[in-house]
Amino acid sequence: MIWVSKKTFIQGAKKGDKYAMHGEMPAHKVTVDGFFIDVTEVTNKQFKAFVDATKYITVAERPVDWEAMKKELPKSTPKPHDSILQPGSLIFNKDVNKVASMDNYTQWWTWKIGASWKHPEGPESSIEGKDNYPVVHIALEDALAYCKWANRKLPTEAQWESAAQGKDIDDIYTWGNNPEILNAHANTWQGVFPVKNESKDGFELIAPVKSYPPNSIGLYDMLGNVWEITADLFNVNYYKELDSSQPILNPKGASTSFSPNNPYQVEHVIKGGSFLCNASYCASFRISAKMGMSTDSGSDHIGFRTIVALDMLE
Repeated sequence: MIWVSKKTFIQGAKKGDKYAMHGEMPAHKVTVDGFFIDVTEVTNKQFKAFVDATKYITVAERPVDWEAMKKELPKSTPKPHDSILQPGSLIFNKDVNKVASMDNYTQWWTWKIGASWKHPEGPESSIEGKDNYPVVHIALEDALAYCKWANRKLPTEAQWESAAQGKDIDDIYTWGNNPEILNAHANTWQGVFPVKNESKDGFELIAPVKSYPPNSIGLYDMLGNVWEITADLFNVNYYKELDSSQPILNPKGASTSFSPNNPYQVEHVIKGGSFLCNASYCASFRISAKMGMSTDSGSDHIGFRTIVALDMLE
């Protein structure tokens, strides 16, 4: 783990960030106490050690509970066929060659029965030889279970941004403010999303950890590769509701979840973007960028890293 020093910085969209989105504004000052954070995202090897020790079964591997699921859906939602209600997870459909509208993300996402952290692309795939890849298909419950076993926590969004900023507290990216060198610093999507990835950064899909240079304090892959789960609830209006007359000390995020795209679901903030981020679509390869993730599911581009706060060492 690496120590992240206490600092006061601007959380949210930075001046001059042309990709800034609604939920990243307005920017505001925060003060975050020091803490330790993982050098990389939690890897397959590390997660396997947890599973071997505890016999834990991830959310993606468990039978689907329709009664629990429908509580988070509109009341008129019909029950899918039993053949659909099988353990699995979302994977990116890399065979898409045409989309009708960029507003419909279901065109490039597929529910894959049998997909899980051990089988990231479906039951025919495996993580053999991929010990140093970030673990994926992780739901919030899975990440919290790992944290409990390892005596860790998930970072708050503010802690995550403090770590990503490193020594440079006003930058848009972990390497500075120049988007032209993105390919040398992060695993993202180059080309026409979602139909053609030119892989100019060296990888078409997920990459091993430490495939790109670290930030100024030695943290790898804070941007790109896989999204990282945080402890905070996602609320697109959270920043607008803050009293920012003084720096906010150790903010814990919104008290309630709200996403206009998924108003019936509780979502947590995910940070850092992934190998699917492209300037023409989400442009989330920026420190201030965020999205909401349903708490009860994962996908093949969501992982996590953990922290140790000073009060955990007392």
